[in-house]
Amino acid sequence: MRLAPFVIAGVLMIAAAVAALVYFGSPRADLRVTIGPPGSPAYRFITAFASVTEAAHPRVHVKLVEVGDLAASAKAIESRAVQLGIVRSDAEIPANGETIAILRRDVVAFLTPAKSPIDKVSALAGKTIGLLTGPLQSYNERTLDTILGYYNVPAETVKRLFLPVAEIGAAVRDHRVAAVLAVGPMAPGEVSDAVSAIKTATKKTPLLLAIDEADAIGRQFPGLESIDVPAGAFRGHPAVPDDSVSTLAVSYRFVAPDTMLDAVAGAIIRSILTTKTGMMAKTPLANQIEAPDPDAKNPVLPVHPGVAAYLDTGEQSFFDAFQQYLYIGGMALSLGGSAAALLIGRFNRKKSESDLQRIDHLIGIADKAISAQSLAELQKMDEELNAIVAWFVKGQAVGAADSTAFSVAIDHARRAISRQRGLIGQRIAEGAVP
Repeated sequence: MRLAPFVIAGVLMIAAAVAALVYFGSPRADLRVTIGPPGSPAYRFITAFASVTEAAHPRVHVKLVEVGDLAASAKAIESRAVQLGIVRSDAEIPANGETIAILRRDVVAFLTPAKSPIDKVSALAGKTIGLLTGPLQSYNERTLDTILGYYNVPAETVKRLFLPVAEIGAAVRDHRVAAVLAVGPMAPGEVSDAVSAIKTATKKTPLLLAIDEADAIGRQFPGLESIDVPAGAFRGHPAVPDDSVSTLAVSYRFVAPDTMLDAVAGAIIRSILTTKTGMMAKTPLANQIEAPDPDAKNPVLPVHPGVAAYLDTGEQSFFDAFQQYLYIGGMALSLGGSAAALLIGRFNRKKSESDLQRIDHLIGIADKAISAQSLAELQKMDEELNAIVAWFVKGQAVGAADSTAFSVAIDHARRAISRQRGLIGQRIAEGAVP
């Protein structure tokens, strides 16, 4: 009996040692995310995202990959150099990009001085328009050209004057510009700053030009979308606009490569939405984060299937079954490619060696698919995959196969084959493959 306390203490010590071994020996997932230049809004947001994410998920390390502009961010996603990046909907779009979250929507605001004869975009022909200088000025000018093109206004007939916000008001007052194009959120930002500058310089409240054809423009140019701006969105007194106005908007999105596992994409949007309050404490930009519409049919940056599934069901059985370990494991699998030991190591030890070998085989198929050079290779992999799926379905019928682990691995392999088949098909169409 006297030994009982020592036995209990020994058991507890062993349990603690095992727990420590599992914790420190379990994998840490690196989530590579593009980040803009220091001081930019994107930089402030991403650093807040990294801080809050790592605090909420200690086994996830957010690695920040600095890029010079939005084009570089899109390229990093397309080349799979990162797992998440910021993309603007009307700028360079990664061919393999899928939306994880909407970071913010920026209104495309055409501002005119009070009593201006300009009452529609087409009236800008032959005029000079002011644009605010900044890292996004080239993208905003491109947006201007797109909108002018819709109205059959040749871009060269509209002169541009790039000015800092401190000078934009004087340019309007002195009639050096007939209107101002500002692109920013319905919050403190570029549009609100331009409104204030014009009001201060002219002593009169500027007008926000309505774009009644916004829906049609959005259908023709999917990078743009219609948005209703409520009264007072950019200034409270006097209100700007003074009534609800329909115009256009662009969106900034968190985008992932389409090879990201559905379970991982669902985990990321869940984390973003549940930690939004924490991010808002670090930057007000986080207040504008929203979930994408899972029913959206926009051909530009479609919603990732894993995000749509999470938004439709609320919680995935993935978390219920594997909780934290496979949450991290699935992420590491998506981020780092082949991680068979990770999935196998966390799989129920009572499962048969045959089950583990098949999961290993599925992950191997996915790895080989990424480097496949011909449709014949992919066809062979498809046959291997179908054989395992057939075995899995039969096992499900008798309750012998674990649905969650196999579903993750099957989905990973199927998506890898499908994506590579699309890339090879594209190269064949372009004549790059004999």
